[in-house]
Amino acid sequence: MGGNSPCASCKLLRRRCTKDCIFAPFFPSEDPHKFAIVHKVFGASNVSKMLQELPVHQRADAVNSLVYEANARMRDPVYGCVGAISYLQNQVSQLQMQLAVAQAEILCIQMQQEPPLMADHQQQIDSDDKSNYLMHNSNMISGMPSLMNFASPSNNVATQEPLKRESLWT
Repeated sequence: MGGNSPCASCKLLRRRCTKDCIFAPFFPSEDPHKFAIVHKVFGASNVSKMLQELPVHQRADAVNSLVYEANARMRDPVYGCVGAISYLQNQVSQLQMQLAVAQAEILCIQMQQEPPLMADHQQQIDSDDKSNYLMHNSNMISGMPSLMNFASPSNNVATQEPLKRESLWT
């Protein structure tokens, strides 16, 4: 920091810390381990180049990311951050499955405790009036055309010729 105490990077690299040292704002002399791990994984030259290419307001976030990634790489030299991310994604997936199972169990319990919605309505309706009930209450049966009348004697299905089975081999 220009004379008083060199930043952690200049201390580690054994060089004089200048006023315009790119590392000084992010690697204070009180925390030498922070720069040491970043230097070991990425190298001081690479970190310097990365920071110089970024706008000043983004450098602190970049340093935090580099420190996190360097720590992850030290813990897991093969996978680094990707290993931690994969582990967390697997945990999220497992928790989502557990949540879905719990919700299904709750739904089953609720369905066992509550009578069906249609049961109250069916007790009020005579068996002869069911078709009229369905025809006039299309809100209860979504997607069913209101013009259908199931009790109609002119139903063409009964007068159609039955389907004949034909074999492809004969």
